[in-house]
Amino acid sequence: MMRVVGYLRVSTAEQGRSGLGLDAQRSMVEAACTQRGWDLVDVVVDAGASGKDLDRPGLRRVLDAIAVGEVDGLVVAKADRLTRRLADLLALVEWLDAAGAVLVALDLGVDTSTPVGRMMQQMLGVLAEFEREKGRERTTDALAALRANGRPVSGPSVVDRPELAERIARHRADGWTFQAIADALNADGVATLRGGSQWRVSSVQAAAGYRRPPARRKTPDLPDIPRRRRVRAAP
Repeated sequence: MMRVVGYLRVSTAEQGRSGLGLDAQRSMVEAACTQRGWDLVDVVVDAGASGKDLDRPGLRRVLDAIAVGEVDGLVVAKADRLTRRLADLLALVEWLDAAGAVLVALDLGVDTSTPVGRMMQQMLGVLAEFEREKGRERTTDALAALRANGRPVSGPSVVDRPELAERIARHRADGWTFQAIADALNADGVATLRGGSQWRVSSVQAAAGYRRPPARRKTPDLPDIPRRRRVRAAP
C-alpha cells in the first residue's frame, strides 16, 4: 500500500477565508487517500506560514521523511499550499521524482503516480516556460509602444551630457575610483543626471554605464536523497 503524508498550510492572513481553512484541506486530502486506497500515515500542518518559499518546519519534516524512504508521497489539497512560486513547485516535483516519490495536488489534477498525472507534470514545465516568454514579450511590447509615442523609456542619460560622459570616462581611464569621481563632481558643483546636487558612488556608476548583475533568486534547498528508490506503481 502506498504510504503518503498529507500537507496543510494556511498563512495568518488566510486563516479566516472560506475554502482555505485547515479543516477543508484536511477533508480533501483524507478523501483523496481513501479513494486511492492509500495509507495516510500523517497529516503535517504549517499554520501561519507564508508560501513564498519552501523553508517551513512542517514541510521540511515531510521532505526529510520522503528522502529516507519513510513515506512514498505527498498529498496537498491545493498546489499553492506547497508554494506560490511556480519555479519552486517544479523544482519540488523534480526532487520528488528523483526520490521515487509521488505528488498529488488535487486542485491541479496532478497525481504523478498515474500517466495522466505525469503528463500534467510535464505541462506545468511547459506553462512555466510559456509564462517566462510572455513576460519578456510584454516588456518588449510596452517599451516599443512608449518609443512609438515619443515617451522616454528610461531616466535621464549621460548620453545627453557628453562633456560629463567624457569626464567620467577620462577619470576612469586614469584609474580613479567611483568614490573619487563622485567627490570631484561634488567639489565642482556638477549636477547629477536627475538634477540633484550630491553625487554618490551608485550615481557615478550609473552615469558610467555600470549595471549591477541582477540578483539571482535562491534555488530551493531540498534534502539530499541518500538512495534512489523504485517508483511504486499505482494500485
